[in-house]
Amino acid sequence: MEIRARYVLIGTFTLAVVVGLFAFVYWIKNTGGIGARALYEVRFEQPVSGLTIGSSVLFNGIRVGAITSISLDANDPKRVTVMISVDPSLPIRADTVVDVTYQGLTGAPAISLKGGDATAAALPKDGSGPPMLLAGAGVGQNLTDSARDTLHRLDEILIENKKPLNTAITGFSTFAEMLGNNSKRIEGLIGGLEKLTGVGDKSKPPTVYDLAAATGFPATVKPLSSKLSLPDPSAILVFDTQNILVRAADGTYSNIENAKWADSLPKLMQARVLQSFENAQQLGKVDKASDMGDGGYKLELGIRDFQISLSPQPKAVVEFSARVVSGKGDVAGARMFNATIDAKSEQPADAVAALNAAFAKAAGDLVNWTVGLKLGG
Repeated sequence: MEIRARYVLIGTFTLAVVVGLFAFVYWIKNTGGIGARALYEVRFEQPVSGLTIGSSVLFNGIRVGAITSISLDANDPKRVTVMISVDPSLPIRADTVVDVTYQGLTGAPAISLKGGDATAAALPKDGSGPPMLLAGAGVGQNLTDSARDTLHRLDEILIENKKPLNTAITGFSTFAEMLGNNSKRIEGLIGGLEKLTGVGDKSKPPTVYDLAAATGFPATVKPLSSKLSLPDPSAILVFDTQNILVRAADGTYSNIENAKWADSLPKLMQARVLQSFENAQQLGKVDKASDMGDGGYKLELGIRDFQISLSPQPKAVVEFSARVVSGKGDVAGARMFNATIDAKSEQPADAVAALNAAFAKAAGDLVNWTVGLKLGG
C-alpha cells in the first residue's frame, strides 16, 4: 500500500507539472510575453469570421500580441467587441487603421493594425475602460464573402437588364444567320472591293508597265524661246494611282488585274512629257524645277482621261489640259490635247499598247504646240 501511494503521488505531481507547463506556454503565446501589456478594445460593426481567443494581433505585419476576449453586444446585434493585449510601447494613435488579415497557407485570421501619421493625436480613452479602436466598413470580409457579394451584384445586374440582353443576343443571332444565308454575295462584294482597290490575291505579283514618250520629231524643230518648268500634273483621285483603269459603259471604273504602271500616273506622265521634249532636241529647256527665274514659264498639265473605255468597243482614251504661264501669272497659251486609239482587247498587254500609242500622239502634239508659242517676246 505504501509503495502504491508513492507512485500515485509521483504521477499526480508529474501530471500537474505537464499541465502547468502547457498552461504557461499557452499564456506566453497568447499574451505575447511576460512583460507589461496594454489592453485595447476593438469594435467591429459587422461580422468577423474566424477570430478566436488567442488569435494574433499584428502591427505593420509584426506579431505584437493576442486577442484576450471576444463578446457580442446585447443591445446591438451587429456589433462585435474584441479585447486585445499588446506591447504598451506601440505607437497606436487615433488614425491607426484596423483590419482583419489571413495568415499563411491555412488562412488563420488575425487582427492587423496599421500605423498612421507620426504627428497624430494619442488614442483617447472611453471612460474607465481601455482605449477603443473602431474598425471600418467591410473589415473582416474574406475572399469567399467578397466573391459571393460580387456574384450577387452581377446576378442583380443580369436580372435588371434581362430584356435588353435578350434583345441584343437575338440581334446577334439574326445577324449571324443573315451572314450565313448571304455568304456568296458577301464573298462577291469583297472580291469587287479587292479589284477596285488593287489588294486582291498577292500570290502572283502584278506585271509593271511603263509609259512611252513621244518620238519621231523632225531634226529641224526650233528650240524653245524660253525655259519651261514642269510641275506634277494635277489629277482627280481616280487617276492618281498606279492602277491601269477600265471604264464601263455606265461610267464606273475598275482595274486591270495583275497590271500596274511603274509609278503613279501623274509622276509617270511628268517624266515622259519631259522625255518627249528631250526627244525633240529641247535638252535643258524643260525641267521639273519649281523656280522659273526671270523670264521663265511654267507648263501646267491636268489629266482629264487616261483609261480603256469599253463602249462600244475597247479603246484607249487620253486627254489632258495644258497651260503655259509666265512668272508674273500671264497665260501665254492654253489648249486641250486628246487622242483615242482602238485596243485589240482588254488584256493588259493590248490595253497598255493602246494607251501608250494614244499618250505618245497627245504628248507629241503638246511638244509641237509649246515650241510654236512665242515666249519671252
